Amino acid sequence: MEFQYVQLHIKQRLAIVTINRPEALNSLNQAVIEDIFHCMKKIEQDHLADCVILTGTGRSFVAGADISAMVKMEGYQGRKWTKAGMDLMNFIENMSMPVIAAINGFALGGGCELAMACDIRIASTTAKFSQPETGLGLIPGYGGTQRLPRLVGKGMAKYMIFTNDMVDAEEAFRIGLVQVLAQPQHLMETAIEVARKILSKSPLATKMAKRAINASTNTDMVTGIDYELETYDIAFRSQDRLEGMKAFLEKRSAVFMDK
Repeated sequence: MEFQYVQLHIKQRLAIVTINRPEALNSLNQAVIEDIFHCMKKIEQDHLADCVILTGTGRSFVAGADISAMVKMEGYQGRKWTKAGMDLMNFIENMSMPVIAAINGFALGGGCELAMACDIRIASTTAKFSQPETGLGLIPGYGGTQRLPRLVGKGMAKYMIFTNDMVDAEEAFRIGLVQVLAQPQHLMETAIEVARKILSKSPLATKMAKRAINASTNTDMVTGIDYELETYDIAFRSQDRLEGMKAFLEKRSAVFMDK
């Protein structure tokens, strides 16, 4: 499948999705959102990979939403626009396989929200983060008011959203917004290395772990523990569990098969 604003490369169970609108710093308009959504949906539905890396072309990951498109919208159009972005972020967050954001530059507004929808964030040391919406008379509309406090804490989330201050890569790492930093020339190499670590584990167990972790932010502790038991049970009954344990005892690399 060909996309106008997205490049898809798949090799050895790893999908690399590159947002490709560098002339606009990869800002999100309706066509870009649809391309990312359709690409991710194809990976999920056709099970083209067991891990995904999402990155951007040029000096930007995603420099927010396309303001030139938004300024012309009426209220009902704005709601439809925001819902499309929310649906994309929710889909990425709930994909069965892990999604890694390789943040190569600006991750502003909707770009920061897109990164937060991913499971792991690896950033170039030149990356910049911001939620500038209140300066535009808006609030984050792609899940930023919900995901940012869960990642960095309520106080820091309020600070970033209320002040619109730009956060550099080192500060993003310090506050927990980013998990790994890499020099710009080593960003994709680092992201692929992390992806390969994930791919060396049981795909089924990783899928179950992601489900359980995601559930923890959407429910109370008792319900979350019950959900963990159910997902653990699925993993325990799999052939991958037997293979992983036998490989450990036999001091060899496991060969996982379950999806």
